[in-house]
Amino acid sequence: MTATGFRDYYSVLGVNKKASPEEIKKAFRKLAVKYHPDRNPNNKQAEEKFKEISEAYEVLGDVDKRKKYDQYGQYWEKMGQTGASPWGNGGATSRATNVNVNFDGFDFSQYASFDDFINELLGRFSGGYGSSNSSSNNRQRSNTGFRDVGFNQTTTNTNNVVNDSEKTINLTFSQAFHGVQTRLNLGQEIVDVKIPAGAKQGSKIRLRGKGQFNPLTQQRGDLYLKVELQPHEFFSFDDDKLICEIPITPDEAVLGAQIQVPTPDGEVTVKIPDGIKQGQSLRLKGKGWSSAKGTRGDLFVKVIIATPQNLGNQEKEYYQKISEIRSYNPRSQFSNVKL
Repeated sequence: MTATGFRDYYSVLGVNKKASPEEIKKAFRKLAVKYHPDRNPNNKQAEEKFKEISEAYEVLGDVDKRKKYDQYGQYWEKMGQTGASPWGNGGATSRATNVNVNFDGFDFSQYASFDDFINELLGRFSGGYGSSNSSSNNRQRSNTGFRDVGFNQTTTNTNNVVNDSEKTINLTFSQAFHGVQTRLNLGQEIVDVKIPAGAKQGSKIRLRGKGQFNPLTQQRGDLYLKVELQPHEFFSFDDDKLICEIPITPDEAVLGAQIQVPTPDGEVTVKIPDGIKQGQSLRLKGKGWSSAKGTRGDLFVKVIIATPQNLGNQEKEYYQKISEIRSYNPRSQFSNVKL
């Protein structure tokens, strides 16, 4: 991102620079739910705000990207280095002697290594798909909603450039659960991609032969689409488990009840056993996340006991009667506690 387009990602998420990863994630989830397109239909301002906070979390939520951002600020993507030799003592060695280019006045600070410079140089002259450090490949977002995250540049020499590349694709819970077919803009071509049902956070879909172009071998690597799930207002994941929280009243907790609980494909009736405790989870078999094989996992429902608010006079009267005749003391085991 250029200096004129620089955004303070910490300010975007409303956290300070010393915020922990948990604090950053919590702030992002809160804002994402608030500005989610599903909650703000036809609201262009909310849509732009959602993109902005997603962009901020993509950087601050990644340890390596955040470290670069903190160190280089608005130039974090370029990872610029200054000095007489842009890559330390290695410098521009004889590996570049076969390339007839005038380097006078060239800004080497945008490259992290000599190999990065050579890779982009060859990419420019070949008219190939591009290089990891070119400005076109460092765009955070395209009109299709896909974001470039750079290329894998692990190399041993110029002839063995790794051609695989990776893009992040944002999906709603509904799209990931049911599967979706979408169109991907690769710059020089547009391809139709089918995302199978059951994609999860971090899942990767491989597109053979759609990665970075190597001008020396005249071949392209593979493109990996990495799934990024947009936060949902009710469902979330705990590792690979689909979970949700459902509130119940004190009387439902004491006496038991039958309540309606949302699942990915509609509400189901769930029996709440009498005497259930705060935070206890109920397992709904076969009501969880779908998979590419067509099977279903389980949904784990965490029970939250909600304290009633704004009670009527009669309700208060009955609670008072219960208080007067109640024999149970949940704090009895603490009567002899002391230091």
